[in-house]
Amino acid sequence: RKNTPSLPKTVTTHFFPAYPWDKSSLKSMPVDLQQLEKLDAYALKVNVKNSVEELVKVLLKQARTDLEKVRAIWMWICHHIEYDVVGYHNKSQLSSKPRDVLQMGKSICEGYAELFEHMCSLAGIQCKKLSGHAKGHGYKTGQTFTGDSDHAWNAVYLEGRWHLLDSTWGSGSVDDSFTKFTQRYNEFYFLTHPALFINNHFPDNSNWQLLKPTLTLKEFENNMLHNSNFYTLGMLAVHPDTPIIPTVNGKASVSVDCRPGTLFMFKLKGTDEQGLMTLKKNGMELDIYPQQTGSHKLEIFAKPSKAEASDDVYKCVVEYVVECESVDAAARFPKDLHQPVGPSWFSQRHGFLRPSHQEPVLHTNDGRCCLTFTLGKDISVLTSLHTDGSSLDEDMGRHHVLQTHRRNQVELKVHLPHAGNFVLKIYSKKKSDPGNYDYIFNYLIRCLNTEVKWPAFPKRYSKWLQDYEILEPLSGLLPANRNVQFKLKMHGIAKVLVQAENTYPLTQNKDCWEGTCNTSGCREVFVMVHENANHSFYSHVLRYEVEAQ
Repeated sequence: RKNTPSLPKTVTTHFFPAYPWDKSSLKSMPVDLQQLEKLDAYALKVNVKNSVEELVKVLLKQARTDLEKVRAIWMWICHHIEYDVVGYHNKSQLSSKPRDVLQMGKSICEGYAELFEHMCSLAGIQCKKLSGHAKGHGYKTGQTFTGDSDHAWNAVYLEGRWHLLDSTWGSGSVDDSFTKFTQRYNEFYFLTHPALFINNHFPDNSNWQLLKPTLTLKEFENNMLHNSNFYTLGMLAVHPDTPIIPTVNGKASVSVDCRPGTLFMFKLKGTDEQGLMTLKKNGMELDIYPQQTGSHKLEIFAKPSKAEASDDVYKCVVEYVVECESVDAAARFPKDLHQPVGPSWFSQRHGFLRPSHQEPVLHTNDGRCCLTFTLGKDISVLTSLHTDGSSLDEDMGRHHVLQTHRRNQVELKVHLPHAGNFVLKIYSKKKSDPGNYDYIFNYLIRCLNTEVKWPAFPKRYSKWLQDYEILEPLSGLLPANRNVQFKLKMHGIAKVLVQAENTYPLTQNKDCWEGTCNTSGCREVFVMVHENANHSFYSHVLRYEVEAQ
């Protein structure tokens, strides 16, 4: 074994950060990345391939402090040395001597670390090459580490203490088959906080964890792997923090704590159909109900909701293995259910305030439910109801939800056509926007009562205004040969008629129009309004069907 560098005697113990991570900084010393932008840009442009000495000389022209010297070297290596996937499979041909690495422009971790160490020594900076085990490429959840170390990285001495960095991982990543390297700079591995670095780097000499207390190899193996995305996207903790989760009665639960304003998605065996995810102000909660027994991979993805990030894609922040012993078949979700479920800061941001129902799932015994929201300014709402099977086409799905506006409140009445699992989807747009409605959020509505069989609400035409209200009859299907009482709240009109076989006028009583109509001899009934007493023109506002004789 190579002799492992010993810690210099000058290091005093009170410098060591404690484990676990205190959630403060991702780095082991303050680094102002904006201040380093000029230097970074300079280092990237340096193009010297003939000698390491010459390269360091040119790089250091713009660097004054030790931190800046290390930064220039780090930036150059991360952007100019590629990982040698061919050499990795054929190590006998490989030289990790700094001069050869520079000339080839590629290497494996050993070469990155030796080049880094050599360049630092030329710059007058103390630097060590460290070796150990890494949870890097090809790592499987829960695996053990035996035998020789498999990775190399560096420690540098800055401002009176040691700091860790990994230029191999800073430069990019290798695909699963280990045949292709993708150059993608990763800031996370520059001067990483030791309590985070230990997450996937275990040095042969435990002193180089730079932690008090140090972790054992067993602890390292059992700890949950958090990749750099986990920290750079602002994740703080996950529960459970063990990588393998057994289901209890067919269900497994996971939650994530993070910075506010983070969006999430998940995949269990590649789909998000077997779970129920809710967004929380500082994270998310997820209940998983696998529909097959066995071991399943669960991936959780995150992205910031602020759109200014150009690479605004979901990135995997944590992976679990869910071990399912029994299936809860009752927890099958409709395929139209969209994750996350229920109201959240996201729906609030889109103008749906003070929801009457905070939970993602609504249980109803009689097949009816009523939700209310306070609406932000200038918001127009659209809803639809969905279920598996063909019982509700898109048009019918609309007519089983009745929307009523009272000043800045919207009320959604839902009458289910039968028992089962339904999805209530809610869309919105600015009233002033001519464009389409955007999907915002949805609820799961469950009804077990097989007696339930509500007809649709009456069909509303475009002249039926948002703040009109149907008090009765609410059912869009009227009984045959009956006198039916009508009571409608409408404003700004001169006259209201109900047209069945005969025509029946309604009379105005304060803001209500009331009256009776007889349904004999007709299959449909229309409500019509006269907007202006001087016009003879009537507009249809509502349509009811009449039961067959």
